[in-house]
Formats: sequence, C-alpha cells, structure tokens
Amino acid sequence: MALGLSNKEIAQSLTISVETVKEHVQNILRKIAVTDRTQAAVWAVRRGLV
Repeated sequence: MALGLSNKEIAQSLTISVETVKEHVQNILRKIAVTDRTQAAVWAVRRGLV
C-alpha cells in the first residue's frame, strides 16, 4: 500500500485474489485507526516502517 500499488497490483505480486487484498487492507485500516490508504501510508512512514 505504501508504494502506491493498486489492489490488483498487490494481488498479482502476492499471488492472492483482489478480494483477499481488500479484506487485508480493511483490517489494516481498522487496526491502525485510519480511514484511508493515504493515512495508512503516512502512519507507516512516521513510524519508520517504510
């Protein structure tokens, strides 16, 4: 996500379905208490994860 990849691109690189990616993304957003992918990327950068 932090690299700006689409769900389809993430699914292809991990060889999983787009639906699985969507579920994982929603779980991540919920767990880190942000509302979108951009906020998640900022959250990760601020914590030195990216």
